[in-house]
Amino acid sequence: MLLNTAIKSCSKLRSLHNCMQMSLRYLCTKTVIPITFIQADGSKVKVDGYEGESVLQVAHRVNIPLEGACDSSLACSTCHVIVDSESFDKLPEAVEEEEDMLDLAPQLSATSRLGCQIILTPKLKNMVLTLPKITRNFYVDGHVPEPH
Repeated sequence: MLLNTAIKSCSKLRSLHNCMQMSLRYLCTKTVIPITFIQADGSKVKVDGYEGESVLQVAHRVNIPLEGACDSSLACSTCHVIVDSESFDKLPEAVEEEEDMLDLAPQLSATSRLGCQIILTPKLKNMVLTLPKITRNFYVDGHVPEPH
């Protein structure tokens, strides 16, 4: 009985390991897009995003504190970022729903966007994203959000 349980557990781990390897292979075939986050405290964090990833997905993957409470459904402004002007000009225009949510964001600027709506492409290489010093979080103070 114990042997059967161990074999089943090993099989599940092998399956998880294979899944992780496939995910890594997928990411490795994507174009790397270097971007920089300027955090609320002013510190700069240079990271590698991948073509097709959203800024919010990159932030969650590398533990940048960007909330994304609505899970990218355009129902909040908790992933508000300020884009450098050169990169902002390369982005497609925001849809009306994104603009409506941005109206709720504190520290709105002319180059504000929602991180969930910025999809990385090679033309956004070296984009700089500033996290506002204050946010309208749905979490209680001190809570560190976990990616979904």
